[in-house]
Amino acid sequence: MAEQEKKTASLLDQLTLQQKLGLAVGVAALFALLAGLWMWGKTPDYRVLYSNLSDRDGGAIIDSLTQMNIPYKFAEGGGALLVPSDKVHEARLKLASQGLPKGGNVGFELMENQRFGITQFAEQVNYQRALEGELARSVQSIGAVAAARVHLAIPKPSVFVKEQQKPSASVVLSLQGGRTLDSAQVSAIVHLISSSVPEMSAKDVTVVDQNGTLLSASHDGNLNGGLDANQLKYVQQIEQDYIKRIESLLTPFLGPNNLRAQVAADIDFSRTEQTAEIFKPNQDPAESTIRSKQSSESMNGTGLNATGVPGALTNQPPVPATAPIVAGGPASGVEAANAGVSNMQKDSTVNYEVDRTIRHTVLPVGSIKRLSVAVVVNANRKVTDAKGKTSSKPLTDQEKEQINNLIRDAIGFDQTRGDSLNVQVAAFTESKETVEELPFWERADVIELAKELLKYGLIAAVMFLVIFRIIKPAFQSLLTPSSRTGGFEAVVEGGEGEQAGGGVSYSPTVPSYEQTLQTARQIAQQEPKIVASVIKEWVGE
Repeated sequence: MAEQEKKTASLLDQLTLQQKLGLAVGVAALFALLAGLWMWGKTPDYRVLYSNLSDRDGGAIIDSLTQMNIPYKFAEGGGALLVPSDKVHEARLKLASQGLPKGGNVGFELMENQRFGITQFAEQVNYQRALEGELARSVQSIGAVAAARVHLAIPKPSVFVKEQQKPSASVVLSLQGGRTLDSAQVSAIVHLISSSVPEMSAKDVTVVDQNGTLLSASHDGNLNGGLDANQLKYVQQIEQDYIKRIESLLTPFLGPNNLRAQVAADIDFSRTEQTAEIFKPNQDPAESTIRSKQSSESMNGTGLNATGVPGALTNQPPVPATAPIVAGGPASGVEAANAGVSNMQKDSTVNYEVDRTIRHTVLPVGSIKRLSVAVVVNANRKVTDAKGKTSSKPLTDQEKEQINNLIRDAIGFDQTRGDSLNVQVAAFTESKETVEELPFWERADVIELAKELLKYGLIAAVMFLVIFRIIKPAFQSLLTPSSRTGGFEAVVEGGEGEQAGGGVSYSPTVPSYEQTLQTARQIAQQEPKIVASVIKEWVGE
């Protein structure tokens, strides 16, 4: 080891200043190349996270990325935000949970910095832009909406009634991935827009999603009596409730995975109101209620004067007789007065209340008209005994009857309503779902591994070429003294400074400085042309 170090030191001592500088530059270039390749291998592949961001959304996203320890950088010109390729989807999901990006809609803050002397037209345009931005922000607050744009068509007011036009609006929605809007939500958006603009009707609002689907058409259909999505959801909920009832009731009895049930519910969504007026026949007059009563009495007589005792007692009705009236007997004063009456007429009118019943009935909406239930039970259900041994046990007739009765009670079976129940016992086929695996070379992890191996293999190949094809030959040429003329390595054979046979011989050993100088002098004396060509080449370099 010491001998090798001595040889290396002797070689370095024999190098000229120019050769030493070249050697130092080569070593520095080698280390710089190795460091650059190592840093290139460690640098992640950046991809676009978001582009065309507003300043407010960009700042909020950068703060969130800093908190999540995700590196980022900007594309040229700042038009896009880049993150490592393996962090793109994770960053988007985390930012979406925070409601970012929110979009760059301009609201009523546009009206804060109005220039002095602005025209009425420009002011109206700014107001319309601000109103569109505020409406877009309100629509974007809905969870299923990722972005929204609102276009308002507001005509100029006119003093002529015939020339007046109603405003209209168009809304373009960009929904979240995998999210949809039902008719109730579309109707809410339509009424939100129409209520925010004066004299705008709900039918003048058009809502379109990012796929070009007209969403407001379903809203109009519901107004015209079309099927509502809430009604479909209600039907599905009713059917699922009955299915859960059946499964939760029979699973402890039959065991898991031994039962399949389906329910079809016929729901009546019609709105019905009935008003009935019923008249009952007349009841017993003694128990009836008198509405009004009228009576009249008229008498015609011979004109005899009234007789009897004058005073208040004369105007009172006669008291009932206490003794039978004897024909031809003496008459009282009243009877004597009526004795001369030749014609008497009495009229009496009594009006009774008529029995009447008024009934106003509103039938419930969403009542069940009919249920159709189909149940399939596994004939070879698995039963585990006390020892833990599993065996197949078929259903008996008694168990089948019990299952029918349990299902009828669970769903509230009503034969008068037209309900139907069909229970079938059949052997289940155990089918195992086979998922077709992708070829080895198409798997995502294999592709990523191949990319990494290719990258590091490319780095190793470049390093091999640079070291063994460029740097090593350069070092060898620097460490080996120049021997184009053979003069600087030649030594005189047989002694110091002597020529054997009148010529110059070359020794494979490394000569000393004095030997090299002496050899150079001899060559200069014997071959001046060679020395001149060497010096000329040096000067040219």
